[in-house]
Amino acid sequence: MKDLFERIIKDKGPLGKWAEQAEGYYVFPKLEGAISNRMGFNGKKVITWSINDYLGLANHPEVIKADAAAAAEHGMAYPMGARMMSGHTAFHEQLEQECADFVSKEAAYLVNFGYQGMVSAIDALVTKHDVIVYDMDTHACIIDGVRLHAGKRFVYKHNDVESLEKNLQRATKMATENNGGILVISEGVFGMRGEQGKLKEIVALKKKFNFRLLVDDAHGFGTLGKTGAGAGEEQGVQNDIDVYFATFAKSMAGFGAFFAADKDIIQYLKYNMRSQMFAKSLPMAMVKGALKRLDMLRTMPELKEKLWENVNALQSGLKENGFNIGNTNTCVTPVFLEGDIPEAMAMVQDLRENYGIFCSIVVYPVIPKGMILLRLIPTAAHTLEDVSETIIAFSAIRDKLKEGVYKRIAATMM
Repeated sequence: MKDLFERIIKDKGPLGKWAEQAEGYYVFPKLEGAISNRMGFNGKKVITWSINDYLGLANHPEVIKADAAAAAEHGMAYPMGARMMSGHTAFHEQLEQECADFVSKEAAYLVNFGYQGMVSAIDALVTKHDVIVYDMDTHACIIDGVRLHAGKRFVYKHNDVESLEKNLQRATKMATENNGGILVISEGVFGMRGEQGKLKEIVALKKKFNFRLLVDDAHGFGTLGKTGAGAGEEQGVQNDIDVYFATFAKSMAGFGAFFAADKDIIQYLKYNMRSQMFAKSLPMAMVKGALKRLDMLRTMPELKEKLWENVNALQSGLKENGFNIGNTNTCVTPVFLEGDIPEAMAMVQDLRENYGIFCSIVVYPVIPKGMILLRLIPTAAHTLEDVSETIIAFSAIRDKLKEGVYKRIAATMM
């Protein structure tokens, strides 16, 4: 019999094997100072494109004031205990109803963390008799939730409606045999590539197939739609989304999340989501802070307008300079380049140290081998000067990459 840890020590995993070279700089980096368009990193100021503070609320004076007042009144512990036992308050109920109203649903249910909540919600919504059909590029929290499913699951090609339809045919046969139902899962916005999920086309398939639709709209909430209610509003199908999910960790610059749906569905989730039934309630400071943030989303459209001014400037500038930004139709701005992981590491070091640009680097296994994805997240806090400096820097590093400069540097690093 092997020692359990023998495999762990020998095989660090596709990312873990780079830990010695990468940790503290490429992964687990230490950004310092107030959350903003420019922050401290490794002893210098850098333009920061890795913070999901879409509307620039993280250090907005009104938000800081609301958070501080709530913390001063309640501390960070109140309420103590799980919602079902001793952690329920009128403010939690108020936030849930305001979230539901904002996204045009009957009711909503708060969860402490988006990742944890999504895993638990999927587990609660289906039984072993049911079938899950999901997009292959969905977020890791959805993948982990699907892994818990004791029944059958089918994955369809990313944003491929024909593939979805074929899998719905298979799912229908299986669900009929098992006397179960079908849950389709998509994202409102796919966070790596920036594409909206084809929600309108998915909803249209309800005319041919009997299924319910769960949408993770973490990146769409607050950024898309006339009011900011997300990808469903943007595509005119919000009412056809059966279970809507959004997080406070992006546009709302906080933590926590919520599910919104018909009252009966929310009632069921409240009594069957194990991660919430047995977890401490969302702290009052965050609940009252989220109420303030939500009010600002509703009453300050200039925040989203400024965000999109920066998004359009960045994305149009990159395309005009010959960069491949894929099929993004959201704020998420991917820049696709060709190269291996050591080249990517050398390039990002150059970008941060010599050009003062900090953005996320994504490599295999998240994307195919031989590709490098530099992901930029524009926010309302950025300026057009930030955009201009970044495009100039990206043009310079692209030339170096093509000339083999980073390959030579990487060879000396290994």
